[in-house]
Amino acid sequence: MTTMQPIQTNGIIKDFMINEKDNIKDKNFIHYSETGLDGPDQILPADSFKTTEHNGRVRIQLNNEDVNSMPISIPGLMSNTAKKYSNHLALVTRPDENGIRKTYTYSEYENQVRTVAKAFLKLGLERYHGVCILGFNSPEWLFANLGAIYAGGFAVGIYTTNNPEACQHCAIISKANIIVVENTKQLEKILQIKHNLPHLKVIVQYEGKPEEKDILSWNDLIKIGEAESDVKLNEVLKTIAVNECCTLVFTSGTVGNPKAVMLSHDNFLSNVRSMSMALELKEGYETLVSYLPLSHVAAQVVDIYFMLYIAGTIYFADQNALKGSLVNTLLVARPTTFVGVPRVWEKIYEKMQAVAANNGFIKTWIASWAKSQALYYNINKMNGNDRKHWSYIIAKCLVFNKIRAALGLDRCKMCISAAAPLSSEIKQYFLSLDIPILDAYGMSECSGAHTVNTPVNLKLNSVGRPIFGLNTKLYNPDSNGEGEICMSGRHIFMGYLNEPQKTNEVLDADGWLHSGDLGKFDSDGFLYITGRIKELIITAGGENVPPIYIEQLVLAELSILSNALLIGDKRKYLTMLVTLKTEINAETGAPKDNFTLNTLKWLQSIGSTSKTVSEVLEKHDPFVYEEIDKAIKRANTKVISHAQRVQKFQILPHDFSIVTGELGPTLKVKRNIVYKMYENLIEDMYK
Repeated sequence: MTTMQPIQTNGIIKDFMINEKDNIKDKNFIHYSETGLDGPDQILPADSFKTTEHNGRVRIQLNNEDVNSMPISIPGLMSNTAKKYSNHLALVTRPDENGIRKTYTYSEYENQVRTVAKAFLKLGLERYHGVCILGFNSPEWLFANLGAIYAGGFAVGIYTTNNPEACQHCAIISKANIIVVENTKQLEKILQIKHNLPHLKVIVQYEGKPEEKDILSWNDLIKIGEAESDVKLNEVLKTIAVNECCTLVFTSGTVGNPKAVMLSHDNFLSNVRSMSMALELKEGYETLVSYLPLSHVAAQVVDIYFMLYIAGTIYFADQNALKGSLVNTLLVARPTTFVGVPRVWEKIYEKMQAVAANNGFIKTWIASWAKSQALYYNINKMNGNDRKHWSYIIAKCLVFNKIRAALGLDRCKMCISAAAPLSSEIKQYFLSLDIPILDAYGMSECSGAHTVNTPVNLKLNSVGRPIFGLNTKLYNPDSNGEGEICMSGRHIFMGYLNEPQKTNEVLDADGWLHSGDLGKFDSDGFLYITGRIKELIITAGGENVPPIYIEQLVLAELSILSNALLIGDKRKYLTMLVTLKTEINAETGAPKDNFTLNTLKWLQSIGSTSKTVSEVLEKHDPFVYEEIDKAIKRANTKVISHAQRVQKFQILPHDFSIVTGELGPTLKVKRNIVYKMYENLIEDMYK
């Protein structure tokens, strides 16, 4: 029987079609199953919209826009997709030693997840305890992640770059019963800390045959699961609720230990549902390449849940994807959507610049003409004029289609950049190749994206408009309309596990997540990130200085600079640390001493004979220092006050990287670490 019942959302009464069994108890929140055994798509009673306990639940708030979207669990979604698209291609592995790629249909995908879940239960996975996963992207990573959720535990991704102590922190906080590692290298980390993990029962290795005693291989795990009946798993599934935690995502931990962000089934899937509406992707059609760390929320929500929601196909890249082999997978997969962090776009840009440098006069002229046509068309499109002139159409056929095909992006409808700011220069370059890069903005605490540019609604230096159905406000805005970005909605996290004080610091009494990021809206509703509250520099004179804004100004003035880091908190004036673009070691990911081809050409153009960073520093190359000084002075003309001008700079001995410690696993700069590493250089600028 169906009745009409009003639901109050943010003070507005709307009619909402519900079934009586859904048992909505008040006007603001939907509530719960009477028995507690109607899972996995049930909602269990909760008194608050936040919790910090392992077995905690949260109330689910309905906004105006999503009152017609009843919550569903991750197992419920997978079951629905596997039934509807049972024979559709879901997963494609990276090639084995014989060049063969293994595939899984959606029916096989769900079967593997259930098998792994049964094995986890047999091996002693307890309710609300973790399954930590430490390895590079693969089907096994997804099977372990979803298997943990099916079995009533927590999926807990650990960054492959973590040291043993950081792995120990994640395992202890999540009360990990099971740890899944990729190979011997990752296994060694866990063996070093195993004696400190009181809840640990089993370690599983998913690549190769374990050489250590008592370590299960992936085949062993599957055999255990296949020998089990479905009875226990089905009983556990009945107890699962959509408003319980299913995943822990650890923050980058740039200050103190990483916090465990608790995300529920509804957090993930309400975000995915909203993203799907915004991006207008086609169900049963889309293809994606998985290569970004699955321990990060962006990769989880896109690679796992978004693709599961739209029945997409995932191709897995090999482990050297970020070191140069990514294009090989792109050429095979030909993705319809491609998500990259800024460093990926920068590497593609550098390689394309190197190729262009070897073009003859005619090719160079054609390329310049074509890029001007694409830039003209795309800028007009952003301003509301989508008219395609014949010159743009010819350029697309002659140049842009070939470039896209060479990159494996010929079917790609959307190229998205996330995790950190991408320079305007890089975005404008790709725009001139008719490849608009769409910036998105979000964080672990909002289950992924909160704002995004779309092919239809795009502004070059904006992170887009808030996604339909998600709420945004600017807290305490100044006279320029700049304030702290705050978010609310069903995608907002449950809390930080075991950390109520830190949870209350970011999640206020009304359910608004305070991001710590500063931003402002333009007249069209596009959001611009202008800085971060904790990263604001307050000079000795009391001037508030947004470092990111000034750093971007300097980087825009000189393309051979890879990083610019502003210094000046409690100081009399501002200074800056800069790095020059160098080659990257393909094996280790560490920066080399020798410059990139484009940097070398720039050096030659200014009269320098330096070939390495060491040479520049040893002879204090006057040509290089003078040009950087000029670039900083040009940037200084664009700041709003004298206190925001950079007075001095130092060139660092190498570029930033994860290996050398300046970048976190999501490629964000660890400012405090950099300050400490180069403390002597910084102090020299203030003598």
